[in-house]
Amino acid sequence: MSLNIELLKEICETPGVSGFEQRIRAVVLRECKDLVDDLWVDNIGNVIAVKKGTAKKDRKKIMIPAHMDEIGFIIHHIDDDGFLRMQPLGGFDPKTLTAQRVIIHGKKDIIGVMGSKPIHLMKPAERGKAMSISDYFIDTGMTKKEVTKYLAIGDPVTRERGLLEMGDCINCKSIDNRISVFILIEMLREMKACAHDVYAVFTVQEEVGLRGAMTASLSIDPDFGICIDTTIAYDCPPAREEEMVTKLGAGTGIKYRDGSVICDYRMVQFLKQTAEKKKIKWQPELLPAGGTDTGGMQRMAGSGGAICGAVSIPTRHIHSVIEMCHKEDVRATIDILKAALAGFSKFDWSHQ
Repeated sequence: MSLNIELLKEICETPGVSGFEQRIRAVVLRECKDLVDDLWVDNIGNVIAVKKGTAKKDRKKIMIPAHMDEIGFIIHHIDDDGFLRMQPLGGFDPKTLTAQRVIIHGKKDIIGVMGSKPIHLMKPAERGKAMSISDYFIDTGMTKKEVTKYLAIGDPVTRERGLLEMGDCINCKSIDNRISVFILIEMLREMKACAHDVYAVFTVQEEVGLRGAMTASLSIDPDFGICIDTTIAYDCPPAREEEMVTKLGAGTGIKYRDGSVICDYRMVQFLKQTAEKKKIKWQPELLPAGGTDTGGMQRMAGSGGAICGAVSIPTRHIHSVIEMCHKEDVRATIDILKAALAGFSKFDWSHQ
């Protein structure tokens, strides 16, 4: 098993919080331009890459979204001493932010540190209290005069963390959801001809409400949809078996539900049959909270709706400063997507 780690590193490390996806979009466009029959960017900023199907008649549209945006922040105040205050773009686990480096993307990229009240100065009641985003500020080491040469209110902020290989795992910021961006590109690179038209959609603003997927689904009006996203792998202490959701290294997750969607039972069955026939490692995924582009795609497809499901990459430490996934699960996800596209026409999609 081999993965293009150099490309994955670039995809994960390139900045692009919700609403500010310009840099990662440029990487996606560069990688997709020679892999598809049609390629464009819609008004909201989604990249839509199309591989035309081979069927002469009754050709369907299959939409496969993977969101490009990452969680981050936006600057909303600069005080007289040059310290920055920020608002979140997407959901964060605040306890993971203490003393972490970030990058503010203004006229040039500036490194900052997440600061908060020193523990030595906290009262006993404060020490036991959970931190919130509002307890933090960003320290760039510069005065306000220096800061405002390069930075302004409205500038986006991303986490400063590079990709590392740890055993059989990949560790980086923004595994959610850049691992899926990588998977979708590699699927386009490796897939064989499909009878139906395949719309690979690299969506924007998923972390703030599935906005890109809803817009794209309205435009494309797909018959089928398979979302690619990360999911929780709480397979570490002190988790009980029923809390784990998924486990690293146990295969791609086939989604049954999350907080935004109940997957179509036909798509779930199709993906399970595909995995078992091709001997692809998989595990069931039922996420009790949190949404994915699956929900946006399912709700906004016109003409009677779309038959939607999802494959999920198990991820530890999700929505924190650093995230981790397993190489074998990444490979399994690429493989099940390729096999599914090859087998769409052979499955009975009628209501049973």
